[in-house]
Amino acid sequence: MTERLVSHLRYAALAVPNYEEERDFFAKHWGLTVVHSADDVTYFAAEGSSEPFILRLRRDEKRVDLAAFATATTEDLHALADKLRAEGVEFVHEPRPLTGFGGGYGFRVFDGDGRVLEFSTGYETREARKIREREPIPAKLSHVVFNSADLNRTAQWYIDHLDFTISDSLVRPDGVDMMHFMRCNETHHSLALAMGPHHSLHHLSFEMRGIEEWMRGAGKILRSGARMIWGPGRHNAGDNTFAYFLSPAGNTIEYTTELAVLDEATWEPHRLDISQVSTQDQWGTAAQMSELIARESFNDIDKGLFVAPPV
Repeated sequence: MTERLVSHLRYAALAVPNYEEERDFFAKHWGLTVVHSADDVTYFAAEGSSEPFILRLRRDEKRVDLAAFATATTEDLHALADKLRAEGVEFVHEPRPLTGFGGGYGFRVFDGDGRVLEFSTGYETREARKIREREPIPAKLSHVVFNSADLNRTAQWYIDHLDFTISDSLVRPDGVDMMHFMRCNETHHSLALAMGPHHSLHHLSFEMRGIEEWMRGAGKILRSGARMIWGPGRHNAGDNTFAYFLSPAGNTIEYTTELAVLDEATWEPHRLDISQVSTQDQWGTAAQMSELIARESFNDIDKGLFVAPPV
């Protein structure tokens, strides 16, 4: 098995035009903690995570600013930068001290579709705490999912350049690939890619302490007035629970829990037929996946492709 240089997912950064509304939703209802806010940028931590923050919101036109990953050491960071440079990947900036909240040392590149990816190490951490029994707040950022108009080309970019591995795939009955779940460690996926009409954010997923906290969280968000797109249910790929909602900005966000942790030495990827009800929801409690449900997460075309964010 290839020794990966990327260790784990750190955070996602989005820009939204309704900045105050989106900020208040994540703080008051979704259950994240504001740890820093200045100059129309807010950083949110999850109480169960040692990451200095897991979500960044910025006031601007709607776009994905970046997805951020970590390396275990500075040596790994430089080795990754050297690898990407040799492979012709376009850099936003070379390795350097990071001046944003949390600090650290890192670099940014564009992926094959033009999304900005950050890789960092040596940043400040915060003291995580145990999420209390029945406390309906996220413990951490679970995974990020992007839509791609060229699914297999996009997935191959992450395989070739970052040594991500496909854990499982969703396919149509005719065998056409519809979604790839990709890992950079033993967790089933920290990144997933879905076939869509354009490049955009599909959803952000936040891990809850357990089933009880997940269900209580879903009920809490329903009572906030947010619309549930799909759920509650339990996926086959990843074996995790799901409840998807729309944020005020129209981004799909998910509460999940119990995402599978794999034995990478023995795991064999599955190709799961999306026409089978159990592929989408093992429990059968959620509405059957349909074109109308899928369309909800196509989102707006990402205006941040090959355009570096200002922070």
